[in-house]
Amino acid sequence: MRMYLMPLVLLPLASCGPIPVAEAESICYNDARMATGPHGAIGFGVDSNGNTSTGLSIGISSDYLLGRDPDQVYANCVFNRSGQMPTRPFSSLPPLYR
Repeated sequence: MRMYLMPLVLLPLASCGPIPVAEAESICYNDARMATGPHGAIGFGVDSNGNTSTGLSIGISSDYLLGRDPDQVYANCVFNRSGQMPTRPFSSLPPLYR
């Protein structure tokens, strides 16, 4: 391969490196939250013409079904993304944040 093409080949791999721990914690938060149990939402709305709409959403993660510990799910996810352990465990986050 010609040397001037090498940077073009390596460019896509540049985005595969580790990310900062804070960013990984933010991304992994939802995975750990979903491992705590099923989550859902119900919505109801009425528009200005009197038309109604409803919605239902239920989510169950495979981590919950397999009985995995949310703290371990969080720690593994953060480590896999950043190469470092989280600054604090998922269970130590304030309940309003979770």
